[in-house]
Amino acid sequence: MKKYNKILSWFMNYAIILILLLLIVFFSISSDNFFKLSTMFTILRQVAITGIISIGMAFVILTGGIDLSVGSIAGVSSVTAAMLMLIHINPFLACSYTLLIALFYGIVNGVLISKINMPPLIATLGMMTSLRGVAFLITGGLPVFGFNPNFGNFALGTFLKIPLPVILLFIIFLLSLIFLNHTTIGRYIFSIGGNAESSRLSGINVDGIRILTYSLSGLLSGIAGLVLLSRTNSGQPSSGTGYEMDAITAVVLGGVSLNGGEGKLSLVLVGVLIMGILTTGMLMDNINDYVQQVVKGLVLIFAVAFSMISKKIKFSTN
Repeated sequence: MKKYNKILSWFMNYAIILILLLLIVFFSISSDNFFKLSTMFTILRQVAITGIISIGMAFVILTGGIDLSVGSIAGVSSVTAAMLMLIHINPFLACSYTLLIALFYGIVNGVLISKINMPPLIATLGMMTSLRGVAFLITGGLPVFGFNPNFGNFALGTFLKIPLPVILLFIIFLLSLIFLNHTTIGRYIFSIGGNAESSRLSGINVDGIRILTYSLSGLLSGIAGLVLLSRTNSGQPSSGTGYEMDAITAVVLGGVSLNGGEGKLSLVLVGVLIMGILTTGMLMDNINDYVQQVVKGLVLIFAVAFSMISKKIKFSTN
């Protein structure tokens, strides 16, 4: 019986890897061009942006929160950097200013939630809507282009044939993994998600940690916005739309509990790959955009349902 419970627990923890392999097999059969090196690199370039945002989202969800503003922060960061470069500000300075502003957006989210006790859903929804309006206001609703042409080299560049955005994602992932699993603050993040009140009584600065996680989410969304700008080589006021849902789905697919306090950052990247493969595979199979939206919504529902069911099974087998 114990052996059976151990196998069942392992399957619940790592079923996402099986899902990833099944998706690869399915789309390789349904599309002749899917299982090619060029397609794999295209998928990796696409998921780099979602992956960076998802890491920030994972920090927030681990504390029991949610951040719906990540897509808007990425979008407004994209047009902010484009407009700064358009007025001949050095690209490095333009990116630095943009990331500071993105960090500020995250801090505002954290303060609203921690100090004013605003529900995370409402605070970040309001920020999402406001920043989407800001992106259209500062651009007049028009794309921003004509800035430094070399800025796009990053998204197209490679190192040892690996796309630079993927290398950036990997570096951020490694730093985040070390931060979460090998630092005191990382342990506090898990503790707060498990039981915020107990954490507060044990002397942990719960408000400060929450502000930190939302700040990191804002900063990483800003970085993702810069990568997006480099990839498109134009600042689109509507860019970043839908990234929040992809990020939440990837994080939940990766086994991070929406209640907080539980999950592995390594499996979040597997969730990101699943979303990337699903999107690319459906595009290559010429599946209607509306059907794609239905499928992505169902995947999110499935991910949450699976998370809840697996949690009950683990509880019953312990």
